[in-house]
Amino acid sequence: MNATSIKGWVRMTGTVVVGLDVGGTSTRAIALDLDGRRLGTGRAGGGNPTSHGAERAAVELLTALRGALANVDPAGVRAGAIGLAGAGRLLADPAGRAAFDRAWHDAGLACPYEVHGDALVAYASGTAGPDGTVLIAGTGAIAAEVRDLRLDRVADGHGWLLGDAGSGFWLGREAVRRLLADLDRGHAPDVLGRQLLTDLLGSAEVAARPRDTVDTLIQAVTRRPPVELARLAPAVVASAVAGDPAATGLIVEAATHLIDSVRRIRPTGAVTPLVLGGGLLTGDTPLAAAVRAAAAGRWPHAPLCTAGDGAAAAAWLAARDLPEATDPAALHALLVAPVR
Repeated sequence: MNATSIKGWVRMTGTVVVGLDVGGTSTRAIALDLDGRRLGTGRAGGGNPTSHGAERAAVELLTALRGALANVDPAGVRAGAIGLAGAGRLLADPAGRAAFDRAWHDAGLACPYEVHGDALVAYASGTAGPDGTVLIAGTGAIAAEVRDLRLDRVADGHGWLLGDAGSGFWLGREAVRRLLADLDRGHAPDVLGRQLLTDLLGSAEVAARPRDTVDTLIQAVTRRPPVELARLAPAVVASAVAGDPAATGLIVEAATHLIDSVRRIRPTGAVTPLVLGGGLLTGDTPLAAAVRAAAAGRWPHAPLCTAGDGAAAAAWLAARDLPEATDPAALHALLVAPVR
């Protein structure tokens, strides 16, 4: 494919699409042509409008877009898509959508763009199949049924106060609750308990009156934003890897909760793809292994896929409706390259 330099940009003679994966801690953008060439990438801070407000989120969106388009003429971009949690809230908020529109246009883009929920983008990052299920476990947890590449039924994703069972937040909260129960009983903390005390209080020592440590621990947790309990999840995972029985029990319980969420919306014996996403399910973790084993037992004939590049998946969702995208599955292999 030929390229011509124009004002420092690269104008591609083929079709260019842009995709963004917008999260609470980072925003990623990518520009691709339909041959799968990555023309540019950009990264910025958290751009979730629910967490940070639409105006700040739009600033991060623009930063990421400018990075991805640094060597691409924006006039050559034909379509774009943004994946983010709480997409419905953004679409229902005229001021928020206007802030995103301004960022899009300030990046030099005149093409239309779509906004998709992060669950759909995670699903599309793992498979090109139009129908299937996605299970995500990171800070929160959600399962969703996908039909014709649209979100249909959803299970959990209810947030830390009412749900997100099996998530990173859930693991952190349950670990602290078990530690508090051990201290109430007068039991010495186990390996995981000592790690939690060190993380939260700076020392694994228990006071002469265990209730004093209980009170201090409660204060240390409750004076922080509740969602910060999720940062304890890696300690639970590490302890499970080391063979700690308490941590292993939490992992088993978390896997059961996650599979139960999927069971609410996915029939027994379904053969459509099941995509696993989120930091707790895409890495080499005991929770990922437990969920995979349980899923294989319940849906033995279903492809089990791992979510991949969300920004590239968003770009594919944008590209598949273009007239020249005659084979969406083949295009998916070029743009996204899902991981099995």
